[in-house]
Amino acid sequence: MFVNKLDHPVFVSLGPLNIYYYGILLVLAFIIGYFILVKLAKERNIKKELIDELIIYLIPAIIIGARLFEILFYDFNYYLDNPIKVFYIWEGGIASHGALLFGILTVLIFCKIKKISFYQLADILVIPSALAGFFIRIGNFINGEIPGRISNLPWAVKFKDFEGFRHPSQLYESFIALITFIILYNVRKLKLKPGFLFWLFITLFSFLRFLVEFFKEGQLTFGLTTGQLLSIPFFLLGLIMLIRKQYKKAS
Repeated sequence: MFVNKLDHPVFVSLGPLNIYYYGILLVLAFIIGYFILVKLAKERNIKKELIDELIIYLIPAIIIGARLFEILFYDFNYYLDNPIKVFYIWEGGIASHGALLFGILTVLIFCKIKKISFYQLADILVIPSALAGFFIRIGNFINGEIPGRISNLPWAVKFKDFEGFRHPSQLYESFIALITFIILYNVRKLKLKPGFLFWLFITLFSFLRFLVEFFKEGQLTFGLTTGQLLSIPFFLLGLIMLIRKQYKKAS
C-alpha cells in the first residue's frame, strides 16, 4: 500500500501566484493534443486554419460543459455554499460527460455553419480527446480528489483528506484513457466508414467509464453511481450507431 506523497495541488508558489499541477497538466494536454490534431487533419486534407478556428470555440465550450456537469451532478451543495469556487477550475473538478456533450454540440454547430460533414472533424477530434483524459486524471490523482473506495489491495493509496487506503481510481481512468487513445490512433489507419472512429470512442469511453465506477465512491441511485447513469445512454447510442455502420458496410 502507498501514501500519496504528491497529494498537494500546488507545483510552485510565486508570491501570491500559485501554479497548480492540475493546470500544468491541462495545458500539456492541450498542447500535445493540438499538434496531434493538426497531424491528423493533414492526413485528411483538412486545413490547419479550420482547426485553429474550431479550437477557439471548442476549448471554452468543453471547459464550461465539464464544469457545469460537475456542479449539477456531482457536488451541487458544495458550489451552492461556495459560489466563487465555480470559477476555480485550476483546483480540479470537471466532469468528462459534460465535456463530451458540450464538445459534440459545439462541433455540430461549427460544421453546420461551415457546411462541412460533422464526421470529417469528429473522427479526428476524438483521438486527442482520449489522450487529454489521460493527463486530466493524473491531475485528479495529484490533487487527491475523487479517489476510489476503501481497499486492502497492495496498490491501494492513502489520500490526505480521506479515511483508509483506497483504490487509485483516477489512475484507473487515466490508464483506460491512454488505452482508448492508442486504439483509436491505430484504428484510424484502416479503411473505415465516416463516423466509425467517433462512435467507437463514444462506446469505449462510456463502457470503460462504467466499469471504473465500480471502484469509485459516491451516492448511489438504483445501485449505480452518477457516472454510471450518465454513461449508459452514451454507451447504448454508441453501440447502436456502430452496429448500424457495420450493417451498412456489409450491405
